[in-house]
Amino acid sequence: MKLTYDPRYNIAYLRLKERAAEVETLRISDTLNVDLAPDGTVYGIEFLNANEQLLGVDGPMVEVVNEAQHSRHAVPLT
Repeated sequence: MKLTYDPRYNIAYLRLKERAAEVETLRISDTLNVDLAPDGTVYGIEFLNANEQLLGVDGPMVEVVNEAQHSRHAVPLT
């Protein structure tokens, strides 16, 4: 899994799997797209206007939580 963010365009992409040849992009809303394979596998989620959608308590932030190890790592989207 990989999260990329481009501050020039304010777009974030959460890649869950490497893109397959036959991926269809579903427009969920004006600010959210989902890439799906024909079998329903989700390959990625695109967040347009990302810093607003991923806005946390402390501002635009992504927090990675490992529940098994009870650890957290916060990454600012700036």
